[in-house]
Amino acid sequence: MNQWGNVDQDDIVRARTTLLASGRRTPYEEVDAYRVLAQVSPTAYLPLLAEALQHLSYETGSREWRPSSLELCEEAVAVARRIDPAEPGRVDVLYRALDSYQRRLYRVGRRAEGLALRGEMLAISRAQAERSGSPLFRGLEQWAAGLSEEGRYAEAADAMDEEVAALLPEGHRDGALAWSLLQWIAALHDAGRSADACTAFERLVVLQAAEAAKGDGWVACHLHALIGYARMLDLHDRGEQAATVRQDALARLTELAASGERISRSSFEASFWAVLLTVFGGESEWPVSDGGPRPPSGTQPRCWSPEARQRFFDSRDALRAEVDDLARRAAGDPAEHLAEVVRIHRVLTVRSAVYWEHRTHLFAERVRPLFDEGVDLARRLSRHDPAEGPRALAGALIERSAFRIAVRELGPALDDFREALSHLGEAST
Repeated sequence: MNQWGNVDQDDIVRARTTLLASGRRTPYEEVDAYRVLAQVSPTAYLPLLAEALQHLSYETGSREWRPSSLELCEEAVAVARRIDPAEPGRVDVLYRALDSYQRRLYRVGRRAEGLALRGEMLAISRAQAERSGSPLFRGLEQWAAGLSEEGRYAEAADAMDEEVAALLPEGHRDGALAWSLLQWIAALHDAGRSADACTAFERLVVLQAAEAAKGDGWVACHLHALIGYARMLDLHDRGEQAATVRQDALARLTELAASGERISRSSFEASFWAVLLTVFGGESEWPVSDGGPRPPSGTQPRCWSPEARQRFFDSRDALRAEVDDLARRAAGDPAEHLAEVVRIHRVLTVRSAVYWEHRTHLFAERVRPLFDEGVDLARRLSRHDPAEGPRALAGALIERSAFRIAVRELGPALDDFREALSHLGEAST
């Protein structure tokens, strides 16, 4: 046995030649070379091997996982664990390897294992932050989202409590705080912590107002926050306070319709609106599937597991069929079926809006007919049910108004909002 142990000298020479060659090497050749050299110089090559394995697991050209991706990601984690704990870069290499592996596990439906890896990611990130004295660390939002998918809402809310407590002193941070607040609000709401959810929503409103006032934030996002806050207050029997918030929203929308948004259009404002929709998406009223994962409300779809995302969006066909069936029944017996049509149609609209918003800039054309249809159905309900119908119509008008704000149709949005307030008995005198 020589100084390289069982590694053949010729293999070492070939590996080094591959890495030093001026021509383009394939990901496979790179991984094979690092596998050899990691045995003779682990400090230098184990981190490179872990990164190369992750790169090999995903075909960037076709944007698809390779058939062997699960095994490659598992090997990357094993390699990262072999790095000397004294090496300062070990935590980051291991974190990235765990992240790639948990994503692949979720993609093949092994959610329990994926969530366990998220827990490990959080633990090593927390330890790293404690050593550095930093209040911020990675992994809490991902951990909370995984908990929410499994229905562990109280734990998810606790995780987001910790995340927001660390973020608030740091300020806006290019929108990161707004996304965290949305996830926090949703987690609190799902966990049944109604008072805390309302308080968290008020924080979001204050944040968006401050950003809009400084001129580097969207007035539309402040409006969406106000509209959502009023809905949250209504849900928790704070109707008088909700009415006051809606008057604030009306004043803000009136100003915006007159002057227009001050900064250019961006995907942020529409995405903010779409994610806010998921907080009130009617999930409990029309479950995705018995026993299946529920998308974590208040988060962007790219943060959902593939299984949860597929169940959520694939349900639109069944929802459409149910709406059409109920509508036929409601034509003959509106008193029995029309309210249910309005309720299920709203769930369909929310899921369709979230689906199309992050897929195409033409999402407005895709979902506008649904918002119009929802208002038409609610008008019919209002005629047949004078007691509950006007409130349902107001809700449909406010949701269409928010959609129109998101696509900058501000005049029609203001018309809808004013009409909604008249049905609620809150019209300005």
